[in-house]
Order: sequence, then C-alpha cells, then structure tokens
Amino acid sequence: MPTPEEALKFYFGYDAFRPGQREIVEAAIAQRDQLVIMPTGGGKSICYQLPALLMDGVTIVVSPLIALMQDQVQALQDNGIGAAFLNSSLGPTELRSTEQAVLAGQIKLLYVAPERLMGDRFLPFLERIDAEVGIAAFAIDEAHCLSEWGHDFRPEYRQLKTLRQRYPAVPMTALTATATHRVQEDIVAQLALRDPRIHIASFNRTNLYYEVRPKQRDVYRHLLQLIRQAPGAGIVYCLSRKKVDELAFRLQQDGIEALPYHAGLEDETRAANQTRFIRDDVRVMVATVAFGMGINKPDVRFVIHYDLPRSLENYYQEAGRAGRDGDPAKCTLFFGYGDLNTVEFLIAQKVDPTTGAPLEDEQRIARQQLRRVVDYAEGTECRRKIQLAYFGESFAGQCGNCDNCLHPRPVEDWTIDAQKLLSCIARCKERFGMNHIIDVLRGSRSPKVLQHGHDQLSTYGIGKDRSAEAWKHLGRSLLHQGLMDETTDGYSIPKLNAQSWEVMRGQRTVMIALPARSLDEPAPVGDRFLKQTGPKADSLFERLRQLRKRLADAQNVPPYVVFSDVSLRQMAEKQPHTLREFARISGVGSRKLEQYGETFVTEIRDFCTENDIPLRSPSLGTIPSNSDDDSFDPTLAYAKPPRDRSESRSALRLKSVSRTVFYTLELHQQGLSPAEIAEKRGCGIHTIYNHLDKLLEAGQAVDLGKLVEGDRQAKIERAIEAVGTASLKAIYEHIQNTLGETIDYDSIRLVRAKWRHTNRPDS
Repeated sequence: MPTPEEALKFYFGYDAFRPGQREIVEAAIAQRDQLVIMPTGGGKSICYQLPALLMDGVTIVVSPLIALMQDQVQALQDNGIGAAFLNSSLGPTELRSTEQAVLAGQIKLLYVAPERLMGDRFLPFLERIDAEVGIAAFAIDEAHCLSEWGHDFRPEYRQLKTLRQRYPAVPMTALTATATHRVQEDIVAQLALRDPRIHIASFNRTNLYYEVRPKQRDVYRHLLQLIRQAPGAGIVYCLSRKKVDELAFRLQQDGIEALPYHAGLEDETRAANQTRFIRDDVRVMVATVAFGMGINKPDVRFVIHYDLPRSLENYYQEAGRAGRDGDPAKCTLFFGYGDLNTVEFLIAQKVDPTTGAPLEDEQRIARQQLRRVVDYAEGTECRRKIQLAYFGESFAGQCGNCDNCLHPRPVEDWTIDAQKLLSCIARCKERFGMNHIIDVLRGSRSPKVLQHGHDQLSTYGIGKDRSAEAWKHLGRSLLHQGLMDETTDGYSIPKLNAQSWEVMRGQRTVMIALPARSLDEPAPVGDRFLKQTGPKADSLFERLRQLRKRLADAQNVPPYVVFSDVSLRQMAEKQPHTLREFARISGVGSRKLEQYGETFVTEIRDFCTENDIPLRSPSLGTIPSNSDDDSFDPTLAYAKPPRDRSESRSALRLKSVSRTVFYTLELHQQGLSPAEIAEKRGCGIHTIYNHLDKLLEAGQAVDLGKLVEGDRQAKIERAIEAVGTASLKAIYEHIQNTLGETIDYDSIRLVRAKWRHTNRPDS
C-alpha cells in the first residue's frame, strides 16, 4: 500500500499534508472513531476522502445538501476517483446505474443525504453494500447539524445515531468547521462515538481580513465602492428577501454582474443562479443565509454582511466562505443599530409550530447570541481575539489583519473602573446581568435594585461618573480580553475568573481602547492583502483563468474543479514548460497531469513566446521557445531514458510524443473529428488540438485537410511567411489586419506545426 504522502500526491497533487491531516488519516485507516473540527478551507474533505482510497470497501459520506455533494463528487471524478451520489436529482435509470456501480466495487465514496440514508428503501441497499462490497467507514460531514446548540440544527441528522446500532464495527468520523464545547459533546453523544480521537484545529483563518464599518445613510455607495475595488468573486449577505432583490437589482443597474439568491425564488431560478456564480458566469451573489453550506467555491475573494448576522457563529461560518483556497480575502460587516429590530423580529418568530406558543428557551439563547454579535461589532480589541474566544481558543491579539489592529484607537488605563465593576459583580453574588450591575454602580433607584437591597452595597453609586454606555464598553472589553466570563445559557450572567481576581488585587493592569468618537470609516485596506506577483505573472494568471473557464464549460463543471486559483497562480509564477515541471505544481495529481498538462503547458509556452520571456530548463538553462524538452509521459509517471544528442530533431520529437498522444492519432486516423475524440477520451477539445499539434510537428500522418480548410491553410501560411512562427498572436493579428478575417487559434496552431516540420532542414 502506498504511504499517505504518496497517495496524497497521486490523487490530489499535494506534496504535503496540512497540520493535523496526516494524523487524522492514520487514525481513520486504523478504524478509530473521530471528531474533526477544522475551519472552512482547512482541508476537512481530505481527512475522509484519502482514507477511503486506502481502505477496502465503500465509505458512506453523509452530506446535507445536493449542491454540496454534487460539487464534491465532480471534483473527485475529475481526479480519476470513483465517487458518486444518491439524491433526488437522479432519475430511475441513473439511480440504478449508480447502485450497480457501487455493488460492482467501482465506487469508493458514496455521498448520501441523511433523509435518504435512513429511508426505508436505502437501508436494505446499505445492507447489500455491507454484504457484497463492505462498508469501510461512515463520514458525517457538517456534523454540527446534529446539535440543537449548533448554528444550523437539522432534526433529520438525529436519526444517524441508529448507524452505530446497525453497524457497530464500522468506524465513524464526524466533521464540522465550527463547534463550541457544548456542540462537541452533543455530537459525540448523538453518534455514540466510542473513545473518539478529537482533533480541534485552530479557528484562526489567517488569510482573512476582518473589518466593521458603520452602516450610514449612504451605505449603498460604500458597498458599491468595496465591490468595485475588490478582485474576484464575492457574496453579499442580507437579512431579508426583499433587501436581496433590491440590492441585486441596484448592483446590476450600476454595472456589477450580480444575481439574487433566497428561499422565495423558484427552485430552478435559485439553482441556476447558484450554478452561474460557481462557474464564474457572474461575479457577485446577493443572498440570504439560505445561500449556505452548499457553496463549495474556493476562490471567493470577499464577503460583505450588508445586515447584521444572527450570531457570532453564523458570522464566522458565512464570512468563512471567503478565501477557502488560502489566498487573501476580505470580510466586511456593516453595523447599524437599526438592524437589531429586524433580528429581534426574526427571533420572535421562533414559536411552537403546533400551538403557536413562543419557544422561550430558543428565543432567550438567540438574543444572547445577538448580543455577542453586537459586542463584536462594537469591540475595540483585535477582531480575531473576539472571534476565537467565542470558540474557546485563546489568542494574544495584534493579528495585523483586522481594522482594529491596523487602525487602533487610543487606549487608556481603566484599571480602577475595572476593579469597581468586578467588585460589584462579586458583591451581587454573580447572579445578575450586566444591566443590573451597571444600575448598581450608577446608583439607580430601580425597583429591582431596591428589592434585592443592592442600594446597601459598598459599590452602590461608585460609578456615577461614567455613562451606562461606558460601563457596557468596559464590560465588553473585559470579556474580550478574558478578564471576565459569562454564562452561555441565554441569560448572559457575568462571572469572575482567576484573571478577574488578579485585577481586583491590583496584580493586573487593564488597558481599554476608547470607543469610536465618530462614524468615519477606517482607512481602506488597499492592495497589501492581495497577492502581488508582477505584471507578467498577473497577465499569465488571467490568461490561464480564461483557459480554465473554457475547459470547465466544455466539461460542464465549475472552473475550480479543473484547477484552483492557487494552482494557477503557481503556474503563472513558475511558468513550467515541460510536463515534468508541471507535475510539481500544487494540485496537479496524476489524472490532472494526463488530462490537462499538455494544454496548460502549451498555453504557458505560447504566452512566454508572445511576450519574449525566455523559457528556462533546470538542467539546460535558457532554451529556444520552439524547443520540446518534454520527455515526461504522464501515463507512465516516470521520465524516459536520457536522449541521444546525436539523434535528429524529428527523431527527438517523435520520441517525445507520449502514448496518450498516439492514441489521439489512432482515433484521428479512424476518421473521428477532434470533438468526437475529446468525447470518447473524456477530455477537453483543446487537449486534443494540442495532441494534434505535437503530432504534426513530429511529422506524423495527420490529415491537416480534415482539420483546416485549404483556403484557410493558405491564408495562415501567407501570414507565417510575413511574421514568422514565433507568435500565434502575431499570426492571428496579421490575418485580422490584412484580410479582415478572424481565424481561430487552434487552426493557426495546427498549420504552424505543419509549417515548422516541413521547413526544417532535417525534415
């Protein structure tokens, strides 16, 4: 069996695991139950996909949304991995075909929604899988849906606990991006995980820039400015369907390619809008939170919350849909107190569906969660420090990648006031909320203060010199700095901790950032959070993105299924001109090397030729742009023997043509068109044209007349005589300028290849 690292490179093209992944994979192979908490973009899918490929049997993956499982399966299939899904989108014929493939052992990962998994029809099929093929493991994705304390509870997930009863020997891995300690305990209990290995990765998304901006009357103008300045695709979240439709329309009127997404749209419209966004047909999606877990798009460069999110966990999840590929991205929250009324209205809708009675416990918890969002928005400490503390993770602050760290407000020593506040909490026996504590400090004669005799406390009235808002600001700061705790049962009762007593004993100084004195916006972040590569690399990156888009459209898949932006950026920076060099790019596994390698290498070499960029070989130094130093056969996955330098150029070109290219020649000679060859071979048509280009330049029996009409050949040849063969772009533009015609690059490339072979001295 290959090592985990070898399998990682072969299937997924990555040279090394991210922190924690290898240990999770090893534990899965050892058939141990696990709970994996890893933030969005941290590589959760590898943690169950790779073990599935190294174990006997089928791994059953529970996934909550059709779009999510379809994206996962597309990406796996594009890597040459046997994967399938069973959901309501399949017709009877497709359903039977998929089931047969599973029972035939052709599928290693089978994605199923929880409702279907526990349905009367599927459970007998699951028994057949276990008996005939074997169930390697269960992977429960988005496992926070199990818990009523999670941000997206789904009752159907609760039924999954019967899997342990039915298949006690099958290991189970639960995975989620976020889970508080309470949710973690709930997941373990609901799935009956046995002595699970628990992996909690850091929730710190270092590539994300966080900022809060005031929501003023001209907020739309600032939104439009943000979108126009930002690179790439983005999501704008709103609380209501009406606001989504209004914003999407206004952005369209202002020249932004934007579409709406909310539950009020027709299913077909909603699905079509999501598909267009994922496939880069539009740039911006304006959405309610209905646009959630089904988004598997890794190259979202910005997320803007136009309205207030309902909880800090929701905000972390929604903002976390930016920068899943690890590249820099920006998360902006517009905060205005007017949004509080909207969220309070939504909370009031939490009622018993049978009786209509308010669900008071749920409403109380929701209001506490809303207060935490307000605390975050009004906070003056490092945004990351506040977020990570919510999940129980300590962070020193000063991240250098949020508005509060980059644009710090003046700080003052508030130690004496902190001692007053904490002492008052202690004298009130840690049983009352912050508003009551502030009433005591400011000497209020409210009935509640008098009822409990708190007007007799030594701390009564000692805080009259500060406003109620100032005391609230101090309380938030103490909480964010870890100098005070509070209950999480919905009542938000402040509690003292060890650090609180250090403050009261004078052993710790409390420095507080002053709240904003105006609603002026912080200075824009600028480009320092964007990848800087240089003009040539940026131009090549955009060209490779266009190539990726064409290939993706031809295969009817999202562009990121072909390659991620991270991989394209590496290609643009390193400019590999041989398959061997291309194989070293992150994200290039064996299947992608065979499927796309020649297409992308050709595009890179053409770009370098057109822009007078010398191609360099690690062993040969600078080489001519028309040289073919590609002796790497992706179908064999190893280099061919060294060349005999005494051989002719034509012989060398013939030896450099790989088996996969000769298969294209065989199909061409059988009379198939390039499109038919591409369909038969399951690859893009541009790959086939690149094969034909290589064959023609190597002098093979390609019938050029069947590919390019005679009169077009003659026009291209005349252009080559005029401008030479170095630049496809120069040939293209010469034909356009002198004849007023447009001839496609593929035809020009084929005629140029024939010309080069015919006009060489050794031909």
